[in-house]
Amino acid sequence: MTQAGDATEAGVISGMARLVPVQKRSRERFERILTCAEELLLEKGSDGFKMSDIVERTGVPFGSLYQYFPDKTAIIGTLAERYNAQGQACVAGILQGFHQPADLPEVLGQLAQGFYGIYQERPVTQAIWQATQADPILQALDAQDCAGLSAQLAEALLRVGESAGEAGLRAGLLIALIGAAVRHAITLPEAEGRATLAEFQRLLAGQG
Repeated sequence: MTQAGDATEAGVISGMARLVPVQKRSRERFERILTCAEELLLEKGSDGFKMSDIVERTGVPFGSLYQYFPDKTAIIGTLAERYNAQGQACVAGILQGFHQPADLPEVLGQLAQGFYGIYQERPVTQAIWQATQADPILQALDAQDCAGLSAQLAEALLRVGESAGEAGLRAGLLIALIGAAVRHAITLPEAEGRATLAEFQRLLAGQG
């Protein structure tokens, strides 16, 4: 899509962003906006930063900023999409090692630890999650991500012998439980958080 004022640039509508540039200079500007948004999320939280803060820090004019993102939700949503993609890839990799029903507790524990690791390594994901609680658009994006994760797990459950009806229901519930456990664990000191997830895995295995 060619935008007025930038006739040489081609881009596509993708996800939460209004325009994703492909030319090098514009792409660098786009990434600078997102990097700045991460910094502001960590410093001020989602309620504390404004679009004007990004303009001030990056030097990107308001016109260019709005060319890419219609509002702050679109910026946070674009960041969420990126981290959701990492989570989806993490799940896909772990599920490759799921070969028999007896592996399920171990696989679910790995999934929980994988998500916990993303939250720990990139604290901005915690700020994104907090923003999601108050924004229906971000909640819809999170629901879409959970549906994708559930579909991956359901496919793996089918592969090891679950029935089609049971696999879908069970996968959705398990993904919801993992999400709740991980989001509780990240509120705790790291050692306690990891111990909590280990106990969660034992409960899933029927050892609690």
